[in-house]
Order: sequence, then structure tokens, then C-alpha cells
Amino acid sequence: MGSGGASTARVLQAVLFDMDGTLVDTEPYWIAAEYALVESFGGTWNDTHAHALVGNALLASAEYIREVGGVDLDPPEIVERLLDDVVRAVVRDMPWQPGALELVTELRDHQIPCALVTMSYQRLARTLTDQLAEGSFTTVVTGDELREGKPHPEAYLTAAARLGVDPAYSVAIEDSPTGIASAEAAGCVVVAVPHLVPIEPAPMRTVVASLTDLTLDTLDALVRTIRSGGAPPV
Repeated sequence: MGSGGASTARVLQAVLFDMDGTLVDTEPYWIAAEYALVESFGGTWNDTHAHALVGNALLASAEYIREVGGVDLDPPEIVERLLDDVVRAVVRDMPWQPGALELVTELRDHQIPCALVTMSYQRLARTLTDQLAEGSFTTVVTGDELREGKPHPEAYLTAAARLGVDPAYSVAIEDSPTGIASAEAAGCVVVAVPHLVPIEPAPMRTVVASLTDLTLDTLDALVRTIRSGGAPPV
């Protein structure tokens, strides 16, 4: 029996969580807000349009809604109107994904630095962090403080820099192709939890059905496998 040491020390440095669709099932709230806004301007909307926006920067989504949905507002105003609806909805009922609270709690209890990395704005992210124990997230990166939204890597690079960790030894957990592209471009180990939008398999991407499939030990083992040259389960 070994006595521990470098061979058994954790290699996982941090966990970086997307929010909408990953930690909380807020996508139905966003979609309902989009339908209501477009219809209030006499336009038409459908789920194909809505699903095309999953994971995008909010201003990019607003441009799409303006052009496709016929909403005659400037994109920042479109974003604020959508946020008003979604914030009201989550204040009434925060729809945590299965396993989300348990995983965040386990990581906090073991002092693993965590970041919330979302294209939503600070006022929506705050409704989530306010429901968690202090210290659950060391930092929060939101879309209204970034120059480039997902799929650009800025969001994940910013989170890693704030935590002082190496993205290569950090796990990003995402539910959308846009978010996954951002995390992969930043060099993170990526776990995909598909929700509304299918996630295509990739050689260095782990796909799980639910956050209930993840623990501190499984995330650490995943980083260890990938960084030692192995292939993750898909």
C-alpha cells in the first residue's frame, strides 16, 4: 500500500460552471421571454430560433431577435427587457438542475476554487449566488463585463486568471456548443451536460447525462487522465 504523495495528490485546480442550462434550467424562462417580446411587436418566433440563441452572448442574441423577430428596439434595450422577465421568474422559482447543489457543495467543502462563467448579466447571476452558501463561487464572470462573448475564450480565460489557475487543469462544465467552444478554446478540460441543444461527440470531450454523474473524484480523475495523455469517456 502506498503512503500517498505526488502520485495521489489532486491535480484538479478549479471547476468553472456555466449557469443557464447547466446549473439551473432557466432556458424555458429565456424562451418564454423571447416569445413574449417578439409577439408584443407583432412578430413571430419559434423554438428553432430560440434554440439557436442558447449559450450566445446576450447582445448577439438581441441582434438576432431584432432582425428575425422584428423587435424595433436597440439591442441593449432588448437584453434588459428579457432580463427583467427572467429575473422575475427565477426570484419566484430557481430551477436547479439535478445534482447542481450537491456538486457545488462538495467542491466548496473540499476548498476547490469555483467560478460561475455566464453570458447572463450580473443582476441575474446574483439571484443564483445569493441562494448559495458564502464561498461557493470564488469569482463570477458575467457577459456584461466582457468584450467578447462565448464562443470566444475570454470568459473562461478571465475566470482562470482571477482564480490564479491553469485552464489545462481546470474543468469547465457546459450545456451548449457555444459554451463548449469557448471553454475548449481557453484550454479547459470540458464536460458537456446536454440540455436543449445536442452536443456532438469529440475525442477530448466528456459527455454526461446529468450533474448527478459528477463528483470531485470523477472530475479530478478526468483531468489526470487527459493530462497524462489518455482519452476521456464520451
